[in-house]
Amino acid sequence: MPVLLIVHHTPSPNLQAMFEAVVAGATTDEIEGVDVVRRAALAATASDVLAADGYLLGTTANLGYMSGALKHFFDQVYYPCLDSTRGRPFGYYVHGGNDVTGTVRGIRSITTGLGWEQAAAEVTVTGEPSKADLRACWELGATLAAGLAD
Repeated sequence: MPVLLIVHHTPSPNLQAMFEAVVAGATTDEIEGVDVVRRAALAATASDVLAADGYLLGTTANLGYMSGALKHFFDQVYYPCLDSTRGRPFGYYVHGGNDVTGTVRGIRSITTGLGWEQAAAEVTVTGEPSKADLRACWELGATLAAGLAD
């Protein structure tokens, strides 16, 4: 059974709402045959990444960059997973107070180096997530899971 690994740093109510919407989309009853594994960014390991067929990343935008937790995740898995995970699909969502540009640039740079293929448009939110933002998160989760189910 294909595995979708959700790696997230969820320190705020806004990010919690986005995370829950992503999980709801990935685990909808309409998509069968995909195992959705959730790991906090500080707990996710190279073994988790190697065992997964696709990835969904979630982070805050902190001081113009991704959270230290997600950066730590990438630091731990980059070289152990570099050759074995090329071409795997991924998506991501980012929440920030007012700007997420540096975070998006950082995630794109690292995932490009890993050779991962972006399978859905990122969801970026500043301020409190709207219903449309949460719907976009749901669709992000559903899109990644459905792509693995095919």
